[in-house]
Amino acid sequence: MFEQIRAARENESGFTLIELLIVIVILGVLAGIVVFAVSAFNNDGVAAACKSDAKNVEVASEAFYAKTGGWAASVDALVTANYLKQKPTSTKYTISYTPGTGTTESTVTGAIAGGGACYPAP
Repeated sequence: MFEQIRAARENESGFTLIELLIVIVILGVLAGIVVFAVSAFNNDGVAAACKSDAKNVEVASEAFYAKTGGWAASVDALVTANYLKQKPTSTKYTISYTPGTGTTESTVTGAIAGGGACYPAP
């Protein structure tokens, strides 16, 4: 019985070093492709968050105007008046608010860090 097992093991051949290296290289290339694909999804998420925050500030500003008849002086004033839960902050994008004067509407803009506008739509 043991002789049959020894004979079977002598006839087995394993992977060579070259074959193992080729498999490792292929796995590395696939991992690199996945990393770049995931970063593209992340950039889309940042742009969507920027648009959402800018639109929220715009809606809160219009609601403030409808209720009070005047434009809020800043985003902080919208937070104080409970039209926004909190001031939108991020290291990946900035939201700018310019209050309106009289009947001129306020303006809200959003810019992604590293370049590019997210709101109003480019």
